[in-house]
Amino acid sequence: MLETNANETYSYLGPAGTFTEAALAQVPDAVGKLWRPVNNVGEALDDVTSGRSVAAMIAIENSIEGGVSATQDALASIPNLRIVGEYLVNVNFVLVARPGTTLADVRIVNAHPVAYAQCHLWLDKALPTHGHIPATSNVAAAASLLDSDHADAAIAPPGITTHHALDVLAENIGDNAHAVTRFVLVSSLAPTPPATGSDKTSIIAELPDNRAGRLLDMLEQFATRGVNMSLIESRPVGDALGRYRFIIDLDGHILDERVADALLGLKRFSPNVIFLGSYPRADRLRVEVTPRYGDEAFIEARDWLRGLIAGTPKN
Repeated sequence: MLETNANETYSYLGPAGTFTEAALAQVPDAVGKLWRPVNNVGEALDDVTSGRSVAAMIAIENSIEGGVSATQDALASIPNLRIVGEYLVNVNFVLVARPGTTLADVRIVNAHPVAYAQCHLWLDKALPTHGHIPATSNVAAAASLLDSDHADAAIAPPGITTHHALDVLAENIGDNAHAVTRFVLVSSLAPTPPATGSDKTSIIAELPDNRAGRLLDMLEQFATRGVNMSLIESRPVGDALGRYRFIIDLDGHILDERVADALLGLKRFSPNVIFLGSYPRADRLRVEVTPRYGDEAFIEARDWLRGLIAGTPKN
C-alpha cells in the first residue's frame, strides 16, 4: 500500500467523479496533494481524527433536502473537530444504464438516497412503477451497473460517462434546476482563524430540559444580541424520546463581539454546547450588522460597566 503523509492527504466521499470531489477541487491548499476516496462520512472523519488525512470534505446541507443527518450526527459525537471552510456545488443528475438499455427496460434504479429524493418527481412521472436500491455515492450507483444486474439504471452526476462505459438515458432529471449542496472541510482541533467580515459560525446545542419555552429561551440568546441564524435543525440525542440537539449556523465570527457574547449566554443556558468552528462564508457576502450590535457598542457597554464599578461612570 502506498505510504501517504497526512499533511498532504485530503479525504472525500468517493470514488472519483462525485460532487464531493468537485467541492474538494475548490480548496486551493488541496491542489496537487493526495486525495483519498472513502465510503462514508464516518470513514472520512476517522481519517482526520486518526491522522491519516489533514482534512475531510463532507456534505452537510442541501437546498432541497435540508441538513445531511449522517454528517450532523457525526459532528455531534466525534470530539475535537473543526470546520475550516464551506463550499457550494450546483447539483444536477442524469439517468445512466448499461449500453443497449432503453428507458422502457428500467425497473430498478440504483441511487444515493439524497440524489434519489431530489429526482423523485421525474422518476414518478417517467418510471411510475420503478424500485429503488440505495447506493453509498452517486458514482458508486453508476459503477454498480457494470458489476451486477441488480439494477437497470442509476442516478449519477453529469460527466459520469467519462469514468464508466454507460449510456445516458435522460439528462437534467433533478426536480429543481437550482439545487445546491453545501460542503464543509473538516480538520482537527486548531486555533480559530481571524474574522474576515464574511464569516459563519457553526455550533450544536442542547436544551437543559423539556419545559415549555426552553427553545425560545435558547433563541433569545441570539435575538437579543442581533445574531442572525442561517440554519437551525433538530436531531435526536438518542438517549430518550423527546430529547433533541440543535444544529445552528450563525452569521458572524466567534471573534465578533455579538457572537462571542451570545455564545457565553448560550453556555450558561445549555448543558452541552459544541463549537464546530468559525470560517469564511462560501458566498463571500459580508455580514451586515446594525450599529447597536456592532463591536463598538459591546466594547462601550463594557467600559461603561467598568466605570460604574470603579466609581468613574461614563455617561
